[in-house]
Amino acid sequence: MHGPFNRMGRRRPMNEINVVPFIDVMLVLLVIFMITAPMLTQGVDVDLPQTVSEPIEDTEDRDPIIVSVDREGQYFVSLGGDETQVSLDELSERVIVLMERHPDTRVLVRGDRNVSYGQVVTLMGTLQTAGVANVGLISEPPPGES
Repeated sequence: MHGPFNRMGRRRPMNEINVVPFIDVMLVLLVIFMITAPMLTQGVDVDLPQTVSEPIEDTEDRDPIIVSVDREGQYFVSLGGDETQVSLDELSERVIVLMERHPDTRVLVRGDRNVSYGQVVTLMGTLQTAGVANVGLISEPPPGES
């Protein structure tokens, strides 16, 4: 008699791995990580500028949107050399309008070196809330570098 039972009526051990429970466990872990991952990341993602950095290659003809913070903490929005002083709420509205017209426009942040870190983080959080996915930071090369 051939088959899964031998003469004594006992089953032979199977050499194949049962993959179904493994897949179930992986799917449960995937769902858990998908739910908890957004809770783990809080804050603004920022690529910190280096002292010596490479210039951004200008592959587009369109001017970038430049958002500035001066020494007194006042905000400015500049597009094509036309700079306007705005409040934080007006800045968000203006950037949303500009991004709706041209969604592939780059947004660059320029901050005075004496501005507090908190104001720059607030500015970048406002830009992220306005729907800007990627924000660049403008820096100047150190003296003597070209």
